Parts: sequence; C-alpha cells; structure tokens
Amino acid sequence: MLFQLNITDFAIIKHLDLSLREGLNTVSGETGAGKSIIINAINLILGGRSSADLIRTGCDEAIVEGLFVFPDNSPGLNKMLGEEGISFDNELLIKRVISREGRNKVFINGSLATLQILSRLGPRLISISGQYEHQLLLRPDNHLYLLDDFSGLEDERVGLARLFDRYQSLKEGLRAIEKEIVEQRERGELVRFQIQEIETANPVPGEDELLADEKSRLQHAEELLEIVSGGYQTLYEKDDSVLASVARCTKAMDKGAGIDRELAPIKDSLSEIAVGIEDASFALRDFKKGIQIDPQRLEEVVERLEVLRRLKRKYGAALEDVLQFRDELASKMFDLEENRVNRAELAKELQEAQVELMQEAGILSQKRRKGADAFKEAVEKELHQLHMKETEFEVRFEDQSDAGEDGAEGGIGNMRPDGLDRVEFMISPNPGEELRALSKIASGGELSRIMLAIKTILSRTASVETVIFDEVDSGVSGATAEVVGEKISSLAAYHQIVCITHLPQIACQGETHFLVKKEIADGRTEATIAELSPEERVQEIARLLGGREITPRAVAHAREMLRRN
Repeated sequence: MLFQLNITDFAIIKHLDLSLREGLNTVSGETGAGKSIIINAINLILGGRSSADLIRTGCDEAIVEGLFVFPDNSPGLNKMLGEEGISFDNELLIKRVISREGRNKVFINGSLATLQILSRLGPRLISISGQYEHQLLLRPDNHLYLLDDFSGLEDERVGLARLFDRYQSLKEGLRAIEKEIVEQRERGELVRFQIQEIETANPVPGEDELLADEKSRLQHAEELLEIVSGGYQTLYEKDDSVLASVARCTKAMDKGAGIDRELAPIKDSLSEIAVGIEDASFALRDFKKGIQIDPQRLEEVVERLEVLRRLKRKYGAALEDVLQFRDELASKMFDLEENRVNRAELAKELQEAQVELMQEAGILSQKRRKGADAFKEAVEKELHQLHMKETEFEVRFEDQSDAGEDGAEGGIGNMRPDGLDRVEFMISPNPGEELRALSKIASGGELSRIMLAIKTILSRTASVETVIFDEVDSGVSGATAEVVGEKISSLAAYHQIVCITHLPQIACQGETHFLVKKEIADGRTEATIAELSPEERVQEIARLLGGREITPRAVAHAREMLRRN
C-alpha cells in the first residue's frame, strides 16, 4: 500500500505530506482545488511522463516521493527488483526529481534507476481508475483485454503474441527469399551467358601482355631481321668485324705486355670484351632464327587480343578481374540453388509455426468463450447491485469463421497478435430491448457504473495493493451514488482504496477523509491537503450536501450519514 506521499514544488503545491491508511481513503475538495494535481504527481512515481511545465513557478526542480509498504510475501516484486540489483525488504521508496534543465532522476530505495524500470514497476504498485477510462469502454479493442484480465489469460495472450511475431518473422523471411529467387531467375540467363562467354574465351592471366609483345614482333619482323642481321655481320661475320678488330688489338697488347707488364691488364680486358662480343653475336644469330614473317599468325594474335579486349571492357580492367568476375557469377548461381533449398526449409518451418499458432489461438479462443460466460454473470451481478437490476450484459464474439489465406476455418489471415477473437461488450439497460453495442447506447452514469463493476471484479483478483478511483462516480447521484460508495467500500477489504469524489454518499463511506484546499499565501496560490477530524468531516459532508451555504439541516444530515457508516 501507499503509506506516505510527499510532493514538493509541483504545479501549485509548495509542499505536501500525505499519510494514507489502510482501507478506504476518501478525498474531496472544491473543483480546481488541486485533486487532479495529486493524481498527476502519483502518476510520476509510477513512471508517467514528466515536463518542466509541472515545476512550480520560480523553482528549479519538483520532487515527488512515495513510500510503499507490502506484505511479507511479495515474490513478484522481490524477483523484479532483485534482477535490477535493488535491495527490497517489504518497503519501497520511490523518488522522482524533475529538473527545469531536463536532467530528471529516478531513485528506488536510494539506488539510481531508469524510467524504464519505474514504468515496469508502476503497474505492480497502483491501479488508477479515472474518468478517462470510461472512454476505454467505448473502444471495442479494449474489451478483449478486460476479458483476458478477468479470465487470467494475460500470460497466454503474451505467449501467443510471441508465436505470432515468430510466424510473421518467418513469413517475411520467406517473402524476402522468394523475391530474391525471382530476381536471380531473371538474371539467370544473363549470368549463364556471361559465364559461358568467359569460359569459351578461356583467358590466362598475363596472356594479353605476352600477345601484345608477340604482335609487335610479327608486325615488325622484316625490320627486326634487318637489324639483327646487320648487327651479327658487324660484330662477327665481316672480315673487318668488331670481333676481328678486337682480336688483332688483343694480340698486339699481348706482345706489348711482354715488353711492358703494365699492358697486361689492358690485354685481359680486351680478351673479356672479345668474349662478350662473341656471346652477343651468337645471341643475335639465335634471335634471327626465331624471327617469323607469318601474316597468318599475326592475324590470329590480333583476333585473340580483340577477344581479350572485349572481355576486359565488359568484365574487368585486367584478365585477373575478368576471371574473378566469372567466379562471382558462378557463386551467384550457387546462391540460387542454396536459396531454393533454404526456401523449402523455411516454408516447412513456416507451416509448422502456422499450425502451432492456430492451435494455440484455438485453445485461447475456447478459454475466452468459457471465461466470457463467467464474466457476463459477474458483471450482471455487480450491475444489479449498482441499481441496474434489469440490465443484460453480454460479451459478443465476432464471427471469424471465414476462410483465411490458408483456406482453413478461422484462417491465419484473420490472426492478430492477440489471437483470432474480436469481442465487443453488448448491453441492454431496459427490459425488452435488444442487446446493443455498449459504445452506442450507454449513458455517462451507466458507463461509470459498468466501469466500477468491471474494476470491482478485476480488483478482487489483482495483485496490485492500491487502487485509486479518480471521480469514478461521474454521472451518478442519489441512491445510486450511495450504492456506488458501498461498492467502493467493499473493495477496501481487498485493497487500499483512495477515492476522489464530489458526492457525500461516497465521501461518508471512507475510514479516513482528506480535504484538498487552494489557498493564497504571500501572494502565491498554494494547494494543501489535510486529514479531517470527525467534526471537520461533518462540516465537509455537509458542504457536499448543501453547497455554498452549510445549513443546520445539512449538518444534521451529514452526522446521520456518517453515523450509518
């Protein structure tokens, strides 16, 4: 339960300390006194959104603190807080600091925490039922979740949503791989042609460079022959060849070395030169033998170079790039076959997931229909106690038997994350009238009572310790208001209840009564809250009964109402 609430510099609240009790705590006050501000502050410690606009004018930050006390056995909270590394010993202190500079902070039992943790924790602490929830009843999409809450099917719905997400993921994966296969097929003919073109040419790395050299030799064969022949004649064959001249000079130097030894090295150098000239001459002779004047071979080389040039123009700057491109094309062809295998496996997995999803959805649907019967009885019983004795209530299931995309009854095409079921609450407030959609015929007062009936049913089994009713009595008055008050009071046997109300019939039901007032202090508007003494409570009930002027009759009536409760 919420044991203590402290609010500092929040909206028009300078500082507020609120000590709540077990049972039913009622809160009243003039319209605009600040009751909704207190609810907004409580929402903050439950993980609600914050804004710098909520900080009191002239202040740098607003602080909201809530101290919760729990029974000894709170395994859910123990587990959750333990996972987050937060100490817990049946007491929970939550502090939310809103800074005008935007550096908001969350503390849980003194440990710095994230807003995400607080948002997960909040629903376990307090359930707030306000006037806006009446609008939830007007939206059929919410009816299924209320039915699941009553039937205890939340975990199964979450489990089904996981199966649905897996099915959708597999479905998207299959679509993606099928699209890729289609694209690969469309590219297949081109890929096969390109591979065949490269393999038919059968290029060899470096081949183009060798052929370019050979082409040059073939194109200039006669000129080369003339150059080589002339060189051979000059160096070796002529009578006055270079080699013959060097030989004569070497012989003379040999004779001179016999006279002067200093000529010996020169003679040796000339001998080496002669050997070199002889080697060069023989090389020219051998090269001459290899020179071909072959127009046919030149034509073949030119044609081959043109083939290789086309390959490089289309598939890569060098023959190595062309061969790499061929390997990549071959890999794509392999990918196509691999994708076909993967598609078959994925299709099988999708079919299995679909069967499991449909089976689980069918089981959940059966449980919902069974729960709907019990929900109908429970709601009608509560409504009868809330002065709607002739009201008929029904949970109507939309027919989902049309074949879906798989051709099966209630097909997978109708599936949503929460299952195959579409439900809507139907009501007939007046005897003899047909059941119609709740959103079309219920009045504001009826919506308030229907919501209270549902909250009453759900709260009896909910694990949350504190339930707040924020003017849930909207649209009711007189004897009906008294019954609504009794109903809220009965919930106090299961939970700590905080009820904000304008009706004396409800305010008098509380075990503790708080009054919210708006005052002006030092030229500033300030909202305050205080627990009323027995006599102050009489005066407040009388005010709620009589309005602006509190008459002795109103006071007497107030005492009587409090005495009866």
